[in-house]
Amino acid sequence: MNIIRGPIEVKRSGGQTQQTFVVAGAVVSCSCGNMRTRLTMPLSHGVSIKGKPQLTVEDYKPYQNIMPFGMCCTIQNPEVNAATTANENVLRPMPCKPVIQMPWTHGKQDKLIEGKPALLSPSTTTCQYNGIISIEDDGQEM
Repeated sequence: MNIIRGPIEVKRSGGQTQQTFVVAGAVVSCSCGNMRTRLTMPLSHGVSIKGKPQLTVEDYKPYQNIMPFGMCCTIQNPEVNAATTANENVLRPMPCKPVIQMPWTHGKQDKLIEGKPALLSPSTTTCQYNGIISIEDDGQEM
């Protein structure tokens, strides 16, 4: 598993986060998980940046593009809820099993790859258990 620990550098220009294209290996996090992971791309769309496959807003599939984020810490997750109830209502995190059913937001509408908008670094998606998944590093320099 591609779990990332420690600080990740965010690309900024003039105090603002740059909008950059995202490639396989980009670092992502979930607001309900306790670890970062990397985006994966089993098959390239045929477009690459610095030798790495470029992703689209449709590359959001759990276990295919987005791997688990360590331990899930939200009570909206039924497994966390059950474990917490059994633990006398003291939060008990459980292994993350992301359930993502919507594409990434804020793709580059005028840069299509196989008919889909290219994925940009400010893009987000949401886990069914209310976790916000965001891109922390576009993966181009890793």
